[in-house]
Amino acid sequence: MSSLNFEYPEVFLLLLLFLFCDRFCREKSSSIIFPNTTFFKSVSNYRLKSLQILKWASISLLVTALSSPYTLLKEREKPKEGLNIALLLDTSESMKAIGFSQQNFTLNRFQVVKEIVIDFINKRESDNLGIVVFGEYAFISSPLTYDKAILSKMVNQLRIGVAGRSTAIYDAVGQSVSLLKREDNSSNIAILLTDGINTSGVIDRDQAIRVAKNSNIKIYTIGIGQQGEFNPLLLQDIAEETGGRAFIARTGEELKQIYDEIDKLEKREIRDVGYEIKEYLYFYPLIFSMLTLLIYITLKNRRELI
Repeated sequence: MSSLNFEYPEVFLLLLLFLFCDRFCREKSSSIIFPNTTFFKSVSNYRLKSLQILKWASISLLVTALSSPYTLLKEREKPKEGLNIALLLDTSESMKAIGFSQQNFTLNRFQVVKEIVIDFINKRESDNLGIVVFGEYAFISSPLTYDKAILSKMVNQLRIGVAGRSTAIYDAVGQSVSLLKREDNSSNIAILLTDGINTSGVIDRDQAIRVAKNSNIKIYTIGIGQQGEFNPLLLQDIAEETGGRAFIARTGEELKQIYDEIDKLEKREIRDVGYEIKEYLYFYPLIFSMLTLLIYITLKNRRELI
């Protein structure tokens, strides 16, 4: 919404100086006395009034130009100031187990996980998200991106066994560090989901935790499945050492609640940032001031005016 403003409104005080000078610093000029000058007086008064109007119009316009008028257009935008989130997804063979969803027992664990993760991705409007997939080895499936449509499509295309049959949890943590370490942001988090124990990989537990802590990455761990399929103490250890929390989901419905809880825990208040666009208009009063001044000088110096 535009509005007229003045960058230096105090300049209008100069009008008081001009009024003072007009009252007490009058121009002195020679005069010739003629008899019977009533007619000339009326003509002269008319021209003098016209000159006064021109003079004050020129002064007022010049002062207006000096005050730097402008129109202001206020804009608001919601910047991307969210978190950097790495989603660590287990694609090992054990994710083929069915019965994880109470609503549809025919779906395997990974099918349920993908639906819930895609829903989580779409909720994080202002966040920068990436995906790490792990099985026998771990790799970055998607770098950090704000494009939720591409990210959701990529998750939907993931398949069990794409990274091998076994489970490399610590390598996945190491890959999350590679994904997030280039981001100059203290709010880097990783969400590690697995249904197994670490049976593969080249990084050990202590290395994984150390590099995550050194990179200021908070890790949330989620163990899914039945008792004995994953190591809850290990997952809790990773989470606590890095400042996160550990969760356990026996069903898809519980997993949905966990992602919703993480969504609430890691909300950052995003404030609208306003910025102003100024269009300066001093050129217009300056031009009109020069025109009226030129007319004033021309009329004042005509030979007919004595």
